[in-house]
Amino acid sequence: MRRCMTSNNKIVALIVAAGQGNRAGGDTPKQFRLIAGKAVLAHAYDALAVHGGFDAIHIVLGDGQEGIARAILGERAASFVTGADSRRGSVRAGLEAIAAQGGADAVLIHDAARPFVPGAVIDRLLAALDGGTGAIPTLPVADTLIRDASGTMGDGVDRGGLHRVQTPQAFRFDAIMAAHRAWDIAREATDDAQILKGWGHDVILVQGDERLEKLTYPQDFARADAQLATPRSTRVGMGYDVHRLAPDEELWLGGVLVPHDRGLAGHSDADVALHAIVDAMLGALAEGDIGSHFPPSDPQWRGASSDRFLAYARDRVTARNGRIEHIDLTIICEAPKIGPHRDAMRARIAAILAVPVDRVSVKATTTERLGFAGRREGIAAQAVATLSLPALS
Repeated sequence: MRRCMTSNNKIVALIVAAGQGNRAGGDTPKQFRLIAGKAVLAHAYDALAVHGGFDAIHIVLGDGQEGIARAILGERAASFVTGADSRRGSVRAGLEAIAAQGGADAVLIHDAARPFVPGAVIDRLLAALDGGTGAIPTLPVADTLIRDASGTMGDGVDRGGLHRVQTPQAFRFDAIMAAHRAWDIAREATDDAQILKGWGHDVILVQGDERLEKLTYPQDFARADAQLATPRSTRVGMGYDVHRLAPDEELWLGGVLVPHDRGLAGHSDADVALHAIVDAMLGALAEGDIGSHFPPSDPQWRGASSDRFLAYARDRVTARNGRIEHIDLTIICEAPKIGPHRDAMRARIAAILAVPVDRVSVKATTTERLGFAGRREGIAAQAVATLSLPALS
């Protein structure tokens, strides 16, 4: 990731996902449809999040769509805004929400219907803002262009100098906010660059990417599914962790606070269950263990919530275009009883990993009063993570 502009600039992303997508077919809005088992909106969000150049990501949704969006995105950090009846109105609503939260130096406005965003395009857009007010990705028109003469071939159109405009589009925030507020609402604009240009600013063109083609028709989804249907390999990792029980500590297990007379002691919140899952996922990726990524010697992790570690492991899978197929967790202790908290743990782990709850198994066992767990001196956990990764990953 190359973060352009000065290092102290605040850069935010705005994903527009408020449409109904009727041309795509079916009853489900296209931003919520699945491609390779993952919602279009989640693909778009993850592409921006993995880039790492944004201080915040805001999502504009249609009225009543926040519930399904939250279910799709799980624990991904996003702010939701209710949009309007038009794309322009939805973008304006998103910009106003950002302004109400203190504004930004730059904003990247993106359509969820273009879910596959190469990081290089983001880099080019942000770099262009070092010397400009707005920048858009474009591709030259390669096909022959003609006019329709009542269903027959009319005159050809000179394609010299013509470009196809894509999103995301990058802008200095104050400029695009002012341009939207000044825009004649009786006019419609197909993108935000038109609005900025209408306000008197130049818009810089940067190289786009064929992967940014918009999903509009049913065949577009079929093509995207086929493109992602690359050969994949199954990776399995195993994790194990143990912490001692101590008085005056909270007991966190599987991301859930469990009532007990003692808690687990450790540098972070000592959630052995989540730690075991993190190690299993990192093992499947062949990327070391939890200690190599979050050293106990580093004071910033003292008392840290372990859901941060699990979200990090999830993002490492996403960065490699991987999928979390299944998590199998076993908690080993004499007490407390895990059964009453099992469903809450499954739901919490599934939410952090942004997977369906039926991909998460939580079990518990004892050691028949043998060893440290049997003497109730500590709790252990072991986990197996099954991932699917591109075969060449």
